[in-house]
Order: sequence, then structure tokens, then C-alpha cells
Amino acid sequence: MKKRILVTGGTGYIGSHTVVELQNSGYEVIIVDNLSNSRADVVDSIEQISGTRPAFEHVDCLDYAGMDAVFAKYPGIQGVIHFAASKAVGESVEKPLLYYRNNLVSLINLLELMPKHDVKGIIFSSSCTVYGQPDVLPVTEQAPIKAAESPYGNTKQINEEIIRDTIKSGSPISAIMLRYFNPIGAHPSALIGELPNGVPQNLIPYLTQTAMGIREKLSVFGDDYDTPDGSCIRDYIYVVDLAKAHVIAMNRILEGKQKQQAEVFNVGTGRGLSVLELIKTFESATGVKLNYQIAPRRAGDIVKVWADPAYANNELGWKAETSVEDTLRTAWQWQVHLREKGIM
Repeated sequence: MKKRILVTGGTGYIGSHTVVELQNSGYEVIIVDNLSNSRADVVDSIEQISGTRPAFEHVDCLDYAGMDAVFAKYPGIQGVIHFAASKAVGESVEKPLLYYRNNLVSLINLLELMPKHDVKGIIFSSSCTVYGQPDVLPVTEQAPIKAAESPYGNTKQINEEIIRDTIKSGSPISAIMLRYFNPIGAHPSALIGELPNGVPQNLIPYLTQTAMGIREKLSVFGDDYDTPDGSCIRDYIYVVDLAKAHVIAMNRILEGKQKQQAEVFNVGTGRGLSVLELIKTFESATGVKLNYQIAPRRAGDIVKVWADPAYANNELGWKAETSVEDTLRTAWQWQVHLREKGIM
């Protein structure tokens, strides 16, 4: 009997890659998604890649009764991986209440329903935004949590606190919070990848759409920061490597290997790469030239951040393995696939 896992936001970018890895590892997966920032046909692509079709429920995590019905329909769910959230930093500044409602209430509903349906554990999709601009680099899990730069970042901090407080209150659930750095790339099959609705908010889809001629030019926001080439530095992690971290974390919970009921891990490569370095690497890895311009600094951007992934490496036994060149090639192959299908 395969162990059942519920994945919220499972047709989204990171969610879909994680569903593939879960199924490849022998789990049975139920996806819940409201399709606000993804497409239903992603389920077909997941089936093509893994040979197994996950169950799919078109439900919003804000719908308590709807979520209760999902748990009742699929008895024996042992774990939840919670991706469903609004995630655009800029939009969160313009629509803070939307972000607080979506991101907080969806988690609260899950934490209330899990004990009712005897669900053991939850993996929470957190973010390195909780660190703000760290005082020391690379950043470890012990780095202080700083005041959030945006409502989006604040929802990640608050959700981590909600999980901790729920566990402290005596709730019988376990949690692992994975603080991602910057996920990029696509599945090597080019059947799933990052496909945001409308104008991309993230660097890589905007970059590949510019390379394809869909966007006129890519803007690099600032070249006068305190970095070697003046552009911001981030830790870019391959989405499939990130997906595998969720499978390992879920195994850890279900096998009872946690050292605490609530644990936190940084999920990054440990290498910082500037925006300009990333552009040059993309050009050399794909042979495609990019039309880009230097633009004024953007409000709220952190200058530089990259992970110290030693704790995840040693304690989880997980490591980011894919080179940035290979990762960027998958991003481009995905963009080419979208063009061939007439999608983008």
C-alpha cells in the first residue's frame, strides 16, 4: 500500500516537480489546486513524465469545507506538502489583504484539519526572504529573522510562527519548514516548468521570454550595488534538486527521524551568482544572445544573499547537485517547448 501525500498548489511550478519526485519515490499523490496561477493540463504532463496520474481536486485551500471533503475522500493521507500561496512580492505590496488572507488562512485550515484526519506531518514552503539582508554571509538557519520587506515575506514569517505555536500548543503534528533560495530551471523532459500568468515577476521566465523575442528586453535593476559587478547576488537552485529535498523531508517525518517536532532547513546551493553573471552564463550555456538593459534600482530588493546549506547537507542528506549551466539549459528547453506547443 503506497503512502498517500496531499500536495497543495501541486500544479504550480515547484509543486508539479515535487509531485513527479514523490511519485518516482513510490508515494501516491493527491493534488489540490485552485488553478489561479497554473493550468489543469499540468496533470497530463506529470503523468507523461512519471507514468502515474496523480489524483486532482480543483479546490481552494481557503475553502475549509472543501478541504475537509478532500481529506474525507482520500482517507489515510499521511503528510501534506503545502505550496499553495500567492507569491509575487510587488503584488503583495499593492494587495496586502489578498496575501494575508490567501497565505495565512490556507495554512490555518490545514493545521486544523490535519489532526481531525490523523495526518502526521507537513512540509511548509518557506523562503530565504525571512532573513531580509543578512548581516553575515552565507546565511545559516541561526541567522536572525528580520523585519519583512513585503507582505509576501511577512506571510512566510508569520506562517512559520503559526506552525511553531500550533505544535507548542500540543498539536500531534510534525513540521519541516524549507527556506528556499531562488528556484530556477525546468524538468529535463521539458514537459513541466515555470509558466506564470501574464508578465513574469521572476527573473528566469522573463529572461527566457526575452531570449525568445516575447519580451523586448530584460531589465537589470541596478548596477551600482556593493557587489563585484554592481548587480544583485542570489543563490539559484535547480527546481528538481529542490523538489527532491521535499521528498527527503517527508521521508524524515514519516520515518520518525526528526530531532524536533518543528525543524527548519535552508535549501540552496551555497553559491552566490549576480544577475549579470547569470545572464552571461545563460548566453554561454545556450548560445542565445540576450537583449538587456540596466534599469534603476527596484524598491525592496535585497543586495546579496546565498545559503549555507551545510545543515541540510549533513542532517537531511540532501545536496544541490545540478550545475547552473545545465539548469539554465533546461529553462531554455522549456521555453522552446512552449513555443512549439503555441503556448508562449
